[in-house]
Amino acid sequence: MRDLGKDIALTARDAGLVACTRCQRVWPMAEDRCDRCGARLASRDTGSLSRVWAWWCVGVMAYIPANLWPMLVTRTLMSESEDTIVGGVIELMHHDAVGIAIVILVASVGIPVAKFIAIAYLALSVRRVTLLSAHRRQQLYEIVEYIGRWSMIDVFVVAILSALVQLNVVASVNPGPASLAFALSVIFTMLSAQAFDPRMIWDRIEESARSEGGEARPA
Repeated sequence: MRDLGKDIALTARDAGLVACTRCQRVWPMAEDRCDRCGARLASRDTGSLSRVWAWWCVGVMAYIPANLWPMLVTRTLMSESEDTIVGGVIELMHHDAVGIAIVILVASVGIPVAKFIAIAYLALSVRRVTLLSAHRRQQLYEIVEYIGRWSMIDVFVVAILSALVQLNVVASVNPGPASLAFALSVIFTMLSAQAFDPRMIWDRIEESARSEGGEARPA
């Protein structure tokens, strides 16, 4: 700890160290590659926010047709029907499968929209004053990273139905064009979250502490 009018924790960057974001091994800042996993070392990823917004935008662009195009195409001897994500949820509710409908609605609509909002909030909070503390924003980032793997439930359901309900001429269930758009949206959103450098969350705190302590921040 150092006395700058108040106690401030010594950061790895102040100590001339940098941590590998892949394996968490700490190296001297002069090193440019991690000898353990081969990842590139950088105190801060300066291009992080640009990549976050780029992946975020294409993720939103893919998510719009994913909700407008049919997710499931059902063909029988007498008819052919196409259901969007929300239309499929409504259809499941009409068949008293409320539990499955809620799961699909949360996984296909609630979680993706929440991830878009959370990632945008984290990216904006790096440059702006926010209500959430740095610790809470770090937790939010970890939640976004964790739930990313569960965002493909709707695509999994379509794939399983397509594999099970194939009765040749009698009936068939096939994925619609929305399934590809939805899968791409999930992938782009995951890439957006992974592109974010969570270390930037703590930079504003360090800057405030240094300005209060009257010490300039090292480059």
